Amino acid sequence: MDTMSADPLPQPSGGSTFTGITLSLLVAFSSIAINLLIPILSPLLLAIVAGAVLVNLGVLPTSAQPGLDFSAKHLLRAGIVLLGLQLSLQDIAGLGAGMIVVVVVIVTVGLLATLWIGSLLGLSWTQRLLIACGFSICGAAAVAAADAVVEAEEEEVASSIALVVVFGTAMIAVIPILANLLGLDDHTAGLWAGGSIHEVAQVVAAAGAIGGGALGVAVIVKLARVLMLAPIMAALSIWQRNRSTSTTSPGARPPLIPLFVLGFLAMVVITSTFALPSEVTTPVRYLQTGLLSAAMFALGCGVRRDALRSVGVKPLVLAVASTIVVTAVSLAGVLLVA
Repeated sequence: MDTMSADPLPQPSGGSTFTGITLSLLVAFSSIAINLLIPILSPLLLAIVAGAVLVNLGVLPTSAQPGLDFSAKHLLRAGIVLLGLQLSLQDIAGLGAGMIVVVVVIVTVGLLATLWIGSLLGLSWTQRLLIACGFSICGAAAVAAADAVVEAEEEEVASSIALVVVFGTAMIAVIPILANLLGLDDHTAGLWAGGSIHEVAQVVAAAGAIGGGALGVAVIVKLARVLMLAPIMAALSIWQRNRSTSTTSPGARPPLIPLFVLGFLAMVVITSTFALPSEVTTPVRYLQTGLLSAAMFALGCGVRRDALRSVGVKPLVLAVASTIVVTAVSLAGVLLVA
C-alpha cells in the first residue's frame, strides 16, 4: 500500500498511530543531534538509513505502521512547506540570468532524458518519474513529493530513495575530485556541485571539500533547483487530473495544485519580502529538518531488501544514466556562463 496516497488526513488515535509518529520524531531528533556533532552526516540520510536498517532487522512493531504512514505523508508535506523559507528570490536572482537558465535546463533535460531512458529500459511510468525527480530536482524530498501526486508503488518509492541516497553520497567525493582534475576554480566548481548533486546537505559537504569559495554559490544553485519543485509538482498534478478517466469521481482526482506546493510558494514569497530575524529562521530551519527527517525515516522503513530484490537492475542502470546526464549538462552549462 502506498504510504503517500491521497486518503483523508488520519486522526492520531490510539497507541498505534502515536507509536509510529513518536518513533519517527525520536529518530529525527537523534539524526539532527548526530549532524551537529558530525556536520558531514546529513540528518535526512541518517534517518533514511535508520529506517531501512530497523525494518530489515525486524525490530519495528507492527503497531507503528499507521504512525509511519502519517509521518511519510503529512510530516513530509509540512517539511516541504517550511523548506520554502530557505529560498530567497533575491539570492537566486543574484546568480544572474545565464545561471538561472542553466538551472532550468539542468532540471528539464534531466527529467526528460531520465524519463526517455527509463522508457527504453521498460520501467513503469511512476518508477522512472520518481528517479527523474529525485536526481534532477532535490533528492529524496522530490521523490516523496512526486509520489504524493502520482501515487507510485511502495517498492518503487523505496528503490528510488535508496538510489538517491547511494548516488548522492557518492557524488560528495566524485565532484571535488573531478573538479580538481579539470582544473576548475572554487567558484566554478561550486556552481557545478550545486547543479549536479541531489540533496542540499550533500551539496554542502561536497562544496566544503572543494573550498570556502564554493560553498555559498553551490547552496544557492542547489536551492534554485529546489525551487523548480513547485512548477514540476503543479504540472504533474494537472497531468494527473487530465489523465483521470471519465468514470473517476471528481472527489478522487488530485487537486489542481497540491496544497503543500502552494504553501511552499507562500513561504518563498514571505522570506523574499520580509527580512525575517534569525530568532525566527533558525528554529524554523531545525523544525523543517526535523519534519523531513521524520518523514525520511518513515519512508526508509519501506526499504525492505526482499522488495528491493524484485526490482531488478534496471532502476540502477537508469540511476547511472540520470547521474551522467545531470552532471554533464550541469558542467556544460556552468562552463558556458562562469
